[in-house]
Amino acid sequence: MHTPLQRLAHVVMGVALSVTVTVTQAQTVRLVTSQGDIVLQLDAAKAPRTVDNFVQYVKAGHYNGTVFHRVIDGFMIQGGGMTPDMKEKPTRGPIPLESQNGLSNQRGTVAMARTRDPNSATAQFFINVKDNAFLDAARSPDGHGYAVFGKVTQGMEVVDRIRKVRTTQIGMYADVPAEPVTIKQAVIEKQP
Repeated sequence: MHTPLQRLAHVVMGVALSVTVTVTQAQTVRLVTSQGDIVLQLDAAKAPRTVDNFVQYVKAGHYNGTVFHRVIDGFMIQGGGMTPDMKEKPTRGPIPLESQNGLSNQRGTVAMARTRDPNSATAQFFINVKDNAFLDAARSPDGHGYAVFGKVTQGMEVVDRIRKVRTTQIGMYADVPAEPVTIKQAVIEKQP
């Protein structure tokens, strides 16, 4: 028999263990694109606000029907904010930059796109197609860098197909795929 205090300790430990397990479970999002599926594993432990922001956009259906509108082979593919006719979708307010989280802009990682203002990221993201350490806060020319918040766990061959598409200039936008590469749907596969 356990004393009431021992029973309480077991309950508290059980709750703490379940919370720990919940936090460490991987959260994944599947991007169903016109070139194939890309699965992203998100790192809420190291980029909590960025992951929460991204997941909110996924749940709202924001990414459905958007395109990878900036594709630079040997650098990255960027999407999540433009329609096929190159109109920017409305977004919520920007989030604080989480670039000093220990995650590096390596091949296959996903990071938030932003303007020159470090705290300007909204919905657009990019997938690094090579190691881009110069985008990390420690090496970035502006001292802020770009916040990595996950990595590709399936579909890197799809990312490589996308990075090789022919690009063109459309209006003021350069490096736009000549044939739209559409994110048909973004779906949360596993939640913590």
